[in-house]
Amino acid sequence: MSPLHSAPLWSSAFRPFYFLGALYAPLLVAAWLAMYLGLGQDPQVGVPLQFRHGHEFIFGFSAAIITGIVLTALPSWAGTEEIHGSRLVLLVALWLAGRVAFWATPWLPPLVPPVVDCLLFPAVLIMVTPQLLRATNRLYLLLLPVLLALSAANLLYHHGVVTSDYTEVWQALRLALYTVVVLYVLKGGILAPIFTGNALREKGRGDQAPFNMKLEIAAVGAVVLLAVLELATAPAGWVGAAALACALLHSWRTARWQGWRVADMPLILVMHLGFGWLVLAFALKATAELTGIIPEIAWVHAFTVGSLGLMMLGLMTRVSLRHTGRPLVVPGAMLVAYALMFAAALIRLAATILGLGNGVVALAAGLWAAAFALYFTVFWKTLVTPSAPRKS
Repeated sequence: MSPLHSAPLWSSAFRPFYFLGALYAPLLVAAWLAMYLGLGQDPQVGVPLQFRHGHEFIFGFSAAIITGIVLTALPSWAGTEEIHGSRLVLLVALWLAGRVAFWATPWLPPLVPPVVDCLLFPAVLIMVTPQLLRATNRLYLLLLPVLLALSAANLLYHHGVVTSDYTEVWQALRLALYTVVVLYVLKGGILAPIFTGNALREKGRGDQAPFNMKLEIAAVGAVVLLAVLELATAPAGWVGAAALACALLHSWRTARWQGWRVADMPLILVMHLGFGWLVLAFALKATAELTGIIPEIAWVHAFTVGSLGLMMLGLMTRVSLRHTGRPLVVPGAMLVAYALMFAAALIRLAATILGLGNGVVALAAGLWAAAFALYFTVFWKTLVTPSAPRKS
């Protein structure tokens, strides 16, 4: 292995992907706001801005953070081999190439951006499939259809763009969004109760709720059903009923974890707040489909900004501390970042439902970007330098 590949940055997937994802977040918001407010050049003239915004949020920013979280968690939880060194460099290069291709679309041959942008998730799939097939816990195989769905969604998006079929583009982004929700429910639904139980035992406050497999299957199954109904353009009543079922099941599931008992522990609390926003997102989806009194897009903002944003910041903080040998003490700046993300979600939701205008939307986007900028400011050096010596 070359000295470059053996540098601390390439020792674990969270290091380069958190670094680049957190750096990309404010740059992405700045570029999107410039186009949204009519102040900047559009790299893909003719493609509706909300679709390009959705693509880069999912396949640009979120892809980096999700890849970092998943590939870092698998060795600890599934017992797989750590992906580091030259293989990790390859994955990061594919992510970077996708971002360059997206923004340089006007100056590249038409098929180059879609081909380059669609390489990351298939590459991850190729690397982890043999390992997961050997894993003792077969439940980790559920990651494979998630990666397949994300790969397919990106292909469908670009096919829709090339053929100017924006119904297909919309379907592709919804498929990707629901896939992220399923991954969130699966992974977060394991980590949140386990971390909560550890905290409760540490504080002498009892134990975690017993695992309820029937509830877990119902909670995940309801999300899959909701996705299938919406992607199949089922009647609004059916979609709304499925969303309501999701809201009720996930309310029950989240309440069982007793998040209020760890309200004084920010790293745990932020995960429970994320699931609270997920429940709200499902409730908003049900309300929009069943009554039409609020815009349907409200649930998307509740999930992407409130739920996903808070969970990402919480896990990024935990992993950056734990996996570099540092104590799990949340830096004060990260408490500010959590508060900024919560405020961004509230403001974005209010702007969507009440139609508060471009200025309020820009404020929410700025707060979201500031939260990840704070993470980058606090942790960039941690991510590129060796881990602290572990205490025996």
